[in-house]
Amino acid sequence: MKILHVMSCRGWSSDAYWAARICRELARRGHEVTLACRAGTEARVIDRARLEGVERVETLALASGVAPAADVGDVHRLAGWLRTADVVHVHRGKEHWLAALANRVAGTRRPLLRTRHIAQAVGAHAGNRWLYGRATALVVAVTEAIRRQYLAAGLLAPDRVVTLAGGADAEAFAPRAADPAMRARLGGRDGALLVGMIGGLRVMKGHRVVIEAAARLGDAWPLRFVFVGQGAHEAAVRGMVSRAGLDDRVTLAGFVDDLPAAMAALDVALYVPMESDGMSRVVWEYLAAGLPLIAARVGAAAESLADGEHALLVHAGDAADLGRALARLAADAALRRRLGAGGRALLLERHSGARLAAALEERYARLADVGAPGALLGNARPGS
Repeated sequence: MKILHVMSCRGWSSDAYWAARICRELARRGHEVTLACRAGTEARVIDRARLEGVERVETLALASGVAPAADVGDVHRLAGWLRTADVVHVHRGKEHWLAALANRVAGTRRPLLRTRHIAQAVGAHAGNRWLYGRATALVVAVTEAIRRQYLAAGLLAPDRVVTLAGGADAEAFAPRAADPAMRARLGGRDGALLVGMIGGLRVMKGHRVVIEAAARLGDAWPLRFVFVGQGAHEAAVRGMVSRAGLDDRVTLAGFVDDLPAAMAALDVALYVPMESDGMSRVVWEYLAAGLPLIAARVGAAAESLADGEHALLVHAGDAADLGRALARLAADAALRRRLGAGGRALLLERHSGARLAAALEERYARLADVGAPGALLGNARPGS
């Protein structure tokens, strides 16, 4: 199939990653896949997408807000591309509207799909009733909670909204021996277990909870902690670490460009946001790496992971609960091994990038087979 993905991200976000990864996985399966990105994002987005293996990249203006001249140009370019595509798949509201309008002016209409990456209610106003009810063949939600938001809004029939959780490259993140230099950079030393949390330094990611849990544990267990990532919350995190007296136990490693190597250096992984952050990309990468994981009961982690089998699940924002889980893993090497193996098995069975691509490929083929006009008008039944 000829597949067009359109993604207007201005920076390297989880939805940009999702789009790039699925383009790569679909290309591996023999499809001709093009990723259209926002012009001017070469360093921030396009170069990163190419590093993920995306080979065919185009650009559109994808201007913020309503920009008549740029939008008209984008609609006409999209209309031209749609004449040779089998399906078009969009990721944010801007390109969703542009692609829907392009389908209106193109000589041949194509099935239009939208992935929804964020847990935020969708308005049921007249515009969205047309956009989703008439112009969109299928919505892909990255969590079941997001799917339920669409159903609550009444914008689509239940069989036109599916949940496909994010996936990770099972080969790139496969378990491997730790690189001593990377482990040292992340603060691993003295034979202590290295507990890592990878993600932007933002309030909702839960760094405060980790610091409070580490302070509660004190000297009871030989643990060291590392936060990998950057963000506006960095100064606040450093301050919390210092006030807790944990400067010798907590490392802020900043940006690491080789995430598989960083994960291989860890002994335990943390995913403890205060609320769902949508796709939860790093969860699947932790599982692919075979790491024992402690995860908050939010979003995709709560929906997909079984407590004690794939991870230890804790209550979001609860430092005492997190501390108990850390102590439990610190004391039980067999449990760490069992969780790492269980998480990796789950990833391979259900959540690898290849599995996600296969699920999308099936839906693409079904929509293309039923015929674009019917799909666009909401008459197709893409299944679950």
